[in-house]
Formats: sequence, structure tokens, C-alpha cells
Amino acid sequence: MERAFLEAEKAASRGEVPVGAVIVDGESGNILAAEGNRTEERNDPTAHAELLAIRAAAATRGEPRLPDCDLYVTLEPCAMCATAISFARIRRLYFAAYDPKGGGVEHGPRLFQQPTCHHRPDVYGGLEERRAATLLKAFFAARRES
Repeated sequence: MERAFLEAEKAASRGEVPVGAVIVDGESGNILAAEGNRTEERNDPTAHAELLAIRAAAATRGEPRLPDCDLYVTLEPCAMCATAISFARIRRLYFAAYDPKGGGVEHGPRLFQQPTCHHRPDVYGGLEERRAATLLKAFFAARRES
């Protein structure tokens, strides 16, 4: 999770919403991908940290599914990212802050609880929640001031 926070801080320094994501090979513990949000930089509404990390890890592996991999992210994934997590067959999802407004895992559509969801990762939320919430609040407070 520490690396995910580093990626979130780097995203904030680029003017992006501070969300970081890391995909780890569950067997070796090696990091396959580490990304932060890049929606503004790329003018791409899909350039969320989770999607970028999934794309990079799949490219590294040369396969579209990551069934033995774990995803660490600093904010509860949105519905789009939760769908990608399911399609990638991620084994475990660990996230820091809950997102009552935009989350798609524990809030909103609760994607993994839907009968149409083909793969449900093990989900562990609220890890270092206060740290993530502080980072997000500081980012948005600074944006409101400028």
C-alpha cells in the first residue's frame, strides 16, 4: 500500500486526483505495475490509476487475466474500475478510503455483489483510510483555493 500512496502523491503533484494503484504478483510478491491517475494529462476519462495498472500488468505478463494478482489502491474503485478488476480476474482488492459518492465496490452499484458479475475478488477496504482521506481532502481544498 505504501507504493500506492507514493503513486497517489505523484498524481497530485501532476494536478491529478491523488489516487494510486499497484498490482502485485501474489506468488512472488513482485510489483508488476504501479500507476497514478492520468486523466487530465492524457485527456482520457478512463485513465484511472487502476485501469492503467491493469493494462501495464497485463502487458508485462502478456495475458489479459491476472488471477494470481492483488491490487492495492488508495481509493475505493469506481464502477468502471471495478468492472475492469472483475474482467482481469484480480484475486484480491485492497483499498484505503471508502468513496460513498463515486465508489462502485462498497457503495453505488456494488458491482461485485451483482448476480451478473462473473468474478468477485476478495475485498479488503479501509486500509489506511485516514491517510488516504487526508490526502484527498488536502488536494481538493487546495483546488478550491486556487
